This record gives sequence, structure tokens and C-alpha cells, in this order.
Amino acid sequence: MIKKLLLSIFIFTAIINANIVTGAEDMRRYLPLLQSKNVALVVNQSSLIYGEHLVDRLLQERVHVQKIFAPEHGFRGKADAGEHIKNGRDKSTGIPIISLYGKHKKPTKQDLKGIDVIVFDIQDVGVRFYTYISTLHYVMEAAAQYKIPVIILDRPNPNGARVEGEVLSFKYKSFVGMHPVPILYGMTIGEYGLMINGEGWLKRNLVCNLTVIRLQNYQHDMPYTLPVKPSPNLPNELAIFLYPSLALFEGTTFSAGRGTNYQFQLYGDPSYSKKGFSFVPKSNVGAKHPKHQNKICYGVDLTSSYINLYEGINLSYIIDAYRHYLYKKRFFLKNKFFDKLAGSDRLRKQIIAGISPKDIKQSWKKGLNNFKRVRAKYLLYP
Repeated sequence: MIKKLLLSIFIFTAIINANIVTGAEDMRRYLPLLQSKNVALVVNQSSLIYGEHLVDRLLQERVHVQKIFAPEHGFRGKADAGEHIKNGRDKSTGIPIISLYGKHKKPTKQDLKGIDVIVFDIQDVGVRFYTYISTLHYVMEAAAQYKIPVIILDRPNPNGARVEGEVLSFKYKSFVGMHPVPILYGMTIGEYGLMINGEGWLKRNLVCNLTVIRLQNYQHDMPYTLPVKPSPNLPNELAIFLYPSLALFEGTTFSAGRGTNYQFQLYGDPSYSKKGFSFVPKSNVGAKHPKHQNKICYGVDLTSSYINLYEGINLSYIIDAYRHYLYKKRFFLKNKFFDKLAGSDRLRKQIIAGISPKDIKQSWKKGLNNFKRVRAKYLLYP
């Protein structure tokens, strides 16, 4: 029965995906804006037009692509999370590549010298701690400083129907959360860019000259399957749906599957008290030195889970892990990374206090209602 249901959903999703026109695919709307201009691209492996990379397609259209800016995981999307990525040149085209990660998160005046327009085309997954929206912030800020227009080629949000989680407190602002938004914000990256501009989140109230090339035939509640992995550790749709819940483990001693073939589809630790399921993280692409490398981790396998498109954050996973961890004082990492992911220290304290998932979610309600009123001003799609 489940297999038949999943097959029906797959067919339905495929039909919907075929009708959606991404911003990148709608070239008639933005090619005129690039004619006779020196163009910089902010792109990665997800920047595709019908299977062809945006860089290659624009060169065929005789667009003067001068520079490529690469976000976390690099231009080809194979680097570890948090790994330093060196500048270089694209082997296929010879175009200079500048990393926007590590200490160099924001384009400098020298980086943008001679650039007339910046095109941003990266697939987002609609989760606050997914760092491509932070890269967007810094690109918009630099562009505003040096009076360079930015064009966002919009793409669907696979979590577009979900708005949930604690709204981040500015006290916990970091590269994994720069704005007062919930973990799941239910906006496309184009809409998010409009919100960054409109809410005055750029420093010194700078305003970016921003154009969004809209999606065609898209609504937020549409199921959408990505044609390519958005990053090395989000290999499939299940991982993308579980990511808002399981990424919280990154701030704990537990592994969320990095170093396996099922990233963000299982969780475990050598000191988890239940021994029914186990896995061993090993060095692989996108996780050269995973947590608990080469150690047996006991935990929970979620690879056969069915996630409802409208289901929000599932707190039962993190609560289960805490309750069945043998050394509770060591569960949360001392660097307070969990609080940065959660958006404040409240969730950590609620888990320690034994508060129920229902009551925790109730505590998010006021912040979410306020955010939804802000969000409504920038929505481009139903």
C-alpha cells in the first residue's frame, strides 16, 4: 500500500515539476539585462537549465561572464561543510572562481572591480541554517555598497509549504542564522532576497538594486523534487524533508548520518542506550572527517519514513536521543552551536527540562505569527 502511495506521489510530483519554469529557464526575461555587461555569477552544481550549467549556457548566448563566486561546498558542490575552498579557475571555461566561504564570505571591492551585474542562481531548501541564504545576504550587501545590481533567478523551495520553528534571536546571529526567521520560513530564495532588502537587514540600511526573475506555474504548497543534490549531504527528498529536524544534531554529540550514504536520514551515537540499529560513519565525499568516524553508532534508522509535505519539525528525534543518551551532560556541545541552530537557548533548556514536543511548539506560536505577517509582504506566489 505504501509503495503504491509513494508511486502515485512520484508521478504527481513529476507532472507538477514538468510544468514549473525556473527563473534560470526563463532566459527571455533576463538575457536583455545582461547584454553588453560584465557579469559575475553566484552559482554551484544546482545552477542548471534543462541539465546544462548556467555558466555554459550563458557563454553560448555570448554573455560576458567574468567571474564565478562559489558558496559553501564550492562551485561543483563536493567540499565538506565548513571546509576552506581555495580560489582558482574553472577548468572548462578558464573563468576565475572566488570562494565566498570561510573568512571571505563577502565579495570585496577588488572582487567586484569591473563587474556591471551579479546573477545569483542557487537552489535553496527553505531552512534557516542552510548557508546559501547567508551568502545571498553578503552578496546583496556588497552589491549595494558598490552600486551593482543583483538578479536572482528564482527556484522552487522543496519545503515551501512549511513555516515552523523558533524565530531566531539576534543574540544568536551567525552564518548559520543571520535573520529573525524561523527554521522553516516557507519562501523561495527570490522572496527571501526581497525580505532581506525590505526589512532593512543589510548593514547601515543599505538597499540592493534587486530584480527577481519569477517562477512560472509555481505555488508554495506544490511538491517539488530537485533535479540535482543541492549539497553533498542532502542526497534525496527524504533527507531534505528531515533536514530541519535532524540538523539540530549537529550541535550535539550525535551523528546525523554524515559519513554514510544516508545523510540526515538516521541518527546515532556510540553511547545511545538502545542497540537495535547501528551504523559506522566513514570518510566520504562531503564528509572527509565525519563525527564518530570509524566508530559504531547506535541509533534510529529513518530511511523508510514517509514524510508528509506539510509536516513541520519533528522534535521527537532530538528528545529521544537526549533521553537515551548515557551521559546527558555531554549531549550538547560546549560551543553552543545547538543554540545557534535552534535560534536561541530556549529549545536546549526545554529539552533538558523534559518539556513535551507539543508544548515546545506552542512556545513558538507568537513568534511565528509575527513572522508570517512580515513574510506576507514579500510573497510572489500563492
